[in-house]
Amino acid sequence: MKLRELLGSFILMWLAVLICSCSKTKSKTEIEYMPDMVRTPAIHTQEIKPKDPNYRANRIPVMGTVPRDFEPYPYATVDTVSPALELVNPLPRTLSVLETGRKYYNNFCIVCHGAKGEGNGYIVPKFPAPPSLLTDKILNWEDGRIYHMITRGRGNMPGYYAQLDAYQRWAIVHYVRALLKAAYPTKQDLEDMKRLKVDFSGDEPDTTTAALWPKK
Repeated sequence: MKLRELLGSFILMWLAVLICSCSKTKSKTEIEYMPDMVRTPAIHTQEIKPKDPNYRANRIPVMGTVPRDFEPYPYATVDTVSPALELVNPLPRTLSVLETGRKYYNNFCIVCHGAKGEGNGYIVPKFPAPPSLLTDKILNWEDGRIYHMITRGRGNMPGYYAQLDAYQRWAIVHYVRALLKAAYPTKQDLEDMKRLKVDFSGDEPDTTTAALWPKK
C-alpha cells in the first residue's frame, strides 16, 4: 500500500511539473522552478557592473600577484652587468640540450644571425645585417649575458621572454657556444664531431632562388 501511494505521489508530482512548465510559447515557461538557473547572477565577460567604482566586471589582480609557476625576470634591458655576474646556466652540456638549442635557434634566431651565427641571415640585405656571434666579444661574454640578450633583446633585436621559456633560452646559449666552437675548432673538436656524426649541413636552406622572396 505504501509503495502504491509513493508511486502515485511521484506520478502526480511530475504531472504537476509538466503542466506548470507548459506555456503557449515554446520560448517561455509558465512557472520557473529555479529562476536563478534561468537568469544567472554571474557577470558576463566585459559586462559593466554599476556597483563597481570603475564600472568594470573584470577583477583587477591584487598588487604583486603573479601566475602560478611564473618566474619574474628581475633585470632591466639596459642592465647587462648583473645578469652576467649572477646568472649561471643550469643545463648540462649534453647532446639532447644542444639539439633543443639548435631547434629553437633555427626557429627564432637563424633568420637574422644565420645558420652559423655569422650575421648573414635571410633578412640580409633587405634589412641591416646583425652583429656576428663569432667575434671575440661574444666569445668572452658570460652565459648569463647571452641569456640576458635573448631574454630582453637589444637594439633592433626583440626580446624572446614571451616566446621562449627559460629552458629553451638556456639551451640556445649552449648552442651559441657550440657555434663559436665550430668556428674555431680544435683537433679534438673535429674528432668529436666525426665520432658523434653530427651534421648541420641541412640547417641553412637555399635562399638564392628569387621565387622565395616576394615581388613587392
